Amino acid sequence: MNRLWPQSLLGQLLLSVALALLVAQVLGATLVYRARAERLEEGMLNAAAFRLMTEMRGVPPLREMRGERPPRRRGMRRVQVTRTETSPLRTGEKPDVAAAAKLVDILGYQGIDPRHAVVVRRTVAADPLAREAAMRRAAFRPGRDPLDGEVIIAGVDLGPAEGWVTARMRVPPDRREGLWTIALQTLLIYAILMTVIALVARRITRPIASLTSRLERFAETRDPQGQIEPRGPADVRRLIEAHNAMEARIAALLDEKDVMLGAIGHDLKTPLAALRVRIESVDDEHERSRMAATIEDITRSLDDILSLARVGRPSDPEERTELSALVASVVEEYEDMGERVSFAESTRIVATLRPTWLRRALRNLVGNALRYGGQARVSLERAGGSAAIRIEDDGPGIPDGEIERMMAPFTRGDPSRNTGTGGAGLGLALARAIAEQHGGSLELANRRDAAGNVSGLVATLRLPVQAT
Repeated sequence: MNRLWPQSLLGQLLLSVALALLVAQVLGATLVYRARAERLEEGMLNAAAFRLMTEMRGVPPLREMRGERPPRRRGMRRVQVTRTETSPLRTGEKPDVAAAAKLVDILGYQGIDPRHAVVVRRTVAADPLAREAAMRRAAFRPGRDPLDGEVIIAGVDLGPAEGWVTARMRVPPDRREGLWTIALQTLLIYAILMTVIALVARRITRPIASLTSRLERFAETRDPQGQIEPRGPADVRRLIEAHNAMEARIAALLDEKDVMLGAIGHDLKTPLAALRVRIESVDDEHERSRMAATIEDITRSLDDILSLARVGRPSDPEERTELSALVASVVEEYEDMGERVSFAESTRIVATLRPTWLRRALRNLVGNALRYGGQARVSLERAGGSAAIRIEDDGPGIPDGEIERMMAPFTRGDPSRNTGTGGAGLGLALARAIAEQHGGSLELANRRDAAGNVSGLVATLRLPVQAT
């Protein structure tokens, strides 16, 4: 059902109106058809009542009294009137009680009060008199089955002395000109209504579609340039104006944040650098090393905080980059420092990205692998329209219920994983933010051995790449 239902506002509106109009037209056609059938039945009962009254009063039809022959007209129904001692109703036939009551009412208005009245429908082939009349007319209407159709038989009981007077009337064939008229009317209404509604709805949906595209672009770039002009109905214009004002306010807040972070970074890094120089005067080498490590840890945490705050508004442009070469360069940095990092052979994969930011994300992931697992195995492969960079370690892993939480800022794992590791818990959060900035994602999963025990952690950085 969801596949058939359109997803756009314009499509849903047009389909809803079309379905409502279809239901209304079907109901209207049904009512018209029923009213037409009721009028036809009432007219035939009136004609039958007239023939019955003519027979009962002994008055010949007007044309017969004038000696005229009835003209042949399309749709003429021939009525046969007979007198019998018994009811025309056969055993097993079901009479039309409502029609009989109407027939009695019609005769009552003319001062005729029959003892009983019977109205029944019967096929032409099943009634001898109607069959005989139909076969006589067959010669004048070639190409039609003379026995096809029904005949209405209306009889009234006038008492033992006069017996039953019965009139037979051929039911005209079912003509559907009215239904065709309704169908054509429906198509015309559909064409007019759908055109008008499509124009009105398009006037509403086009600005909304532009606003949606602008929202997506602003969420990705945070660039206040390119706001859309308010247009469309008054409500839609007010929505666009409110969004433009909110967007400008957000951009102003982001600018203030960048200025504040720059000032904080400058004000903190300057005394840290001076402190780093002063500790050189400390004679105790062990204490000097501990103090230097503390200053380095503070500086690194400060860099992570500033980078995480600026990740949504990078200043460097995107570049077409060969991923395998970039990953290999990061791995070589750790190899030069004597770290246990390896990189598997990879094919050439090109992506448009910000190399500086991606190197930062890879360093965080490789650093985590070395810190908690003692070594890191890096691999790169193409999977459909994305590249997957995997970093594996042999550490204790992360509890399954804590994996998502561990990628939140300032979150650190359990003590068994973090004893002596330091850090502010920003490495994974920054790596995920960088991946999402490039339209990718970061996934963490525990690696398990044959016995089902956790044997390490696998971090997968996925990035969209160009088709080759």
